[in-house]
Amino acid sequence: MKSGFKIYVTPQFERLARKLLKAHPRFQQLLAEAQTILGNDPVNVARGHAIKKLRGVPAGEGQYRLRLGRFRFRYDLSGKEVWLVYCGLRREGTYP
Repeated sequence: MKSGFKIYVTPQFERLARKLLKAHPRFQQLLAEAQTILGNDPVNVARGHAIKKLRGVPAGEGQYRLRLGRFRFRYDLSGKEVWLVYCGLRREGTYP
């Protein structure tokens, strides 16, 4: 399937991704998976992914969130462009 959305990253995302790559070898694989998902269906029309539109978050701060395991990717949409603004790791003890 050819992707219809172009993926861009912000400098903040690049910094966070570099740190995660050093500490978590699996992150590279999850980042590639996230880019595939977001390139094809960033608003989750097919309802096949853990994507959520965040309430009260202004444009530029990651209005959407993609959850892949413990990793979170926040991004904004602008037409046919997806801007990755944040990536992070959920703490182990967050949920009891």
